[in-house]
Amino acid sequence: MDFDLPDSALAVREGITAVTAKYGYDYWDRCDAEHRWPEEVWRDLGAGGWLGLAVPEEYGGGGQGLLELAVALETLSRSGAGAAASFIYLLTPGFGALTLSRHGSEEQKKRFLPALARGELETCFALTEPDAGSNAINITTHARRDGDGWLVKGQKIWISGVERADHMMLVTRTVPAAEAKPRASGFTVFLVDVKRAVAEGTLTFQPIPKLGTNTVASSMVFLDDVRVTQEDVVGQVDAGFAVLWDILNPERILAAASGVGGSEAALRVAVDYAKDRAPFGKPIGTNQSLAFPLAKIKAQTELARLMTYKAAWLWDRGEPCGSEANIAKLTASEAAWQAADRAFQVHGGMAYSLEYPVARMFRDARIGKNIPVAEELVLAHIAQHDLGLPKSY
Repeated sequence: MDFDLPDSALAVREGITAVTAKYGYDYWDRCDAEHRWPEEVWRDLGAGGWLGLAVPEEYGGGGQGLLELAVALETLSRSGAGAAASFIYLLTPGFGALTLSRHGSEEQKKRFLPALARGELETCFALTEPDAGSNAINITTHARRDGDGWLVKGQKIWISGVERADHMMLVTRTVPAAEAKPRASGFTVFLVDVKRAVAEGTLTFQPIPKLGTNTVASSMVFLDDVRVTQEDVVGQVDAGFAVLWDILNPERILAAASGVGGSEAALRVAVDYAKDRAPFGKPIGTNQSLAFPLAKIKAQTELARLMTYKAAWLWDRGEPCGSEANIAKLTASEAAWQAADRAFQVHGGMAYSLEYPVARMFRDARIGKNIPVAEELVLAHIAQHDLGLPKSY
């Protein structure tokens, strides 16, 4: 067994560290406070080729895999971005480039991948609905045949980045759930031209006020006969569940990478403060009541990192990784939350001051326990598929 990262991943870590050196905690605090996308970081990552890591070389990318993408996200998150970093690598390199690299047609790859790799084209992903989230089989957004294409009607919720996206990876039903045999059939994934649909008035969206991760908006999306064609199909008609799983597992793995980096970032803030703060003549970090919880979180973070890398490695090899992806997400999100919570406690009353990044990290880290899948459903999956217990939902 070899636990050393390949040279490609080490080069990614070094490169992302160099890019983020000029963007500290204050930068990410400002972006969050101003509710604005980190344009400067996005531009630098695109110029350096760091957004196209998982795009095949023949389409202008780095020819790397999900492992390198996870290392990039972890490094960006650790630099001070925290959970905000997840959107940079999920929305376009993950949902867009990674999916099209594996499931796109040759025409789609030639048309979209070079621009996605440069950061000149942006994507988002639309699955969740008001009455269907993790129970994706029950989505009701449907595409009905109309001539040589389809008209899509429905509603999505918590769709992040739609206000910036050029195209949306949209999950629809082309066969109603009641008629699908088996129930996981009848899905079709379309790559929707968002700006065209908005201009035509068939796609509208409404941002949802959020507690945190305000560098990108999350919106309600309304689809009213959005026109799509055969050229917009990703994968195969009525067989989109295979595409969906190749979106959801990488989503969990990248979310885990963000949690690992976010935990490291919060730990660094807590440790630095514990070393400097000395109200009784010695640093508060000398107290075991503060030091031991931080040490435990460091151990949890290292374990989460190992599982995240393993899950990404398995996905790159085309091997089953559902359990590993779920365990990585579960452990990394818990580490990130515990680190942010402990950093808050270490700072005492000063944690409430926006002079420190603790409040932002505290707000952002909490959502990781709920998305992209709630930890209760992760535990249910582990209980059923890894322990052999009866299905509980």
